[in-house]
Amino acid sequence: MNRAPLGRTGLEVSRLGFGAAPLGRLIGPARQRGIDAVHTAIELGITFFDVSPFYGQTIAETVLGQALRGVERSTYVLATKVGRYGPADFDFSAVRVTRSVHESLARLGAGHLDLVQCHDIEFGDLDQVIGETLPALRALQETGLVRAVGITGFPLPALAYVAERAPVDTIISYCQYTLQNRRLAAWRERFERLGTAVLNAAPLALGALTQQGAPPWHPAPQEVLQRCAEAAAVCRERGADLARVALQYAVSTGDFPVTIVGAADPDEVRRDVRWLTEPLDESLVQEVEACLEPVRDRGWVNGRPENQHPGERS
Repeated sequence: MNRAPLGRTGLEVSRLGFGAAPLGRLIGPARQRGIDAVHTAIELGITFFDVSPFYGQTIAETVLGQALRGVERSTYVLATKVGRYGPADFDFSAVRVTRSVHESLARLGAGHLDLVQCHDIEFGDLDQVIGETLPALRALQETGLVRAVGITGFPLPALAYVAERAPVDTIISYCQYTLQNRRLAAWRERFERLGTAVLNAAPLALGALTQQGAPPWHPAPQEVLQRCAEAAAVCRERGADLARVALQYAVSTGDFPVTIVGAADPDEVRRDVRWLTEPLDESLVQEVEACLEPVRDRGWVNGRPENQHPGERS
């Protein structure tokens, strides 16, 4: 597995990252499959693991911590988040995020966290994130409990608003660099000029760019989901898998140090790693792009209305 430096953090990460959100859905005996998925990822060279207390209301952190028990700490990069704890439970106060870091350390069985990120900042007060949340995380960084500090979210203007006012080491952007939506490409250099590493998450667009199609809760407009379904039909006719094309495409540019994909099963991990060793079918990419062209770069509103274009505030 190829690796790349994570911006200026001094950390090195595998090009494919393990998104631990699906571990939050594992209950009872199914948890062992999740643990096996983590072990398989490590065996195949994946070194970056991204989780949050929000995923499964701490279940994902607990399962990941169990899986990493006994694994040499220096061999992987561990990232978690603060600020979001439920579908509508957000708290970016200094007191809560400080407590959250200590809670995550305990669940993950870790002595330190390589990266702590403010989770889905568009649902909070961006000025609080700048003036209170990030300083609290920097204070933890001074103690050695945290190595790097970042932010995550969907609206790119919200991420830029914060990053341009308070230095952050990393940004995780999701669903913004895929076969259907490439808006992140126009923002990447802007972030990197700030010294911020940009991590690309959800290259399968939360399931929309798969043969199975989007889950019922998917926030994208119906026209976008319909076009993605048509792209899946094109792949089916060619004996191909839309998820494979989407993952290969997202990683192929090399523009991002790591691309994060969710997994909760060892077979999924093996499949994703194998796909990255196989050539990208450029002609199929062109056919899929033609299907998706009418909805190119279409997204959705996520978070508070005032956080969609915060730089335009009066």
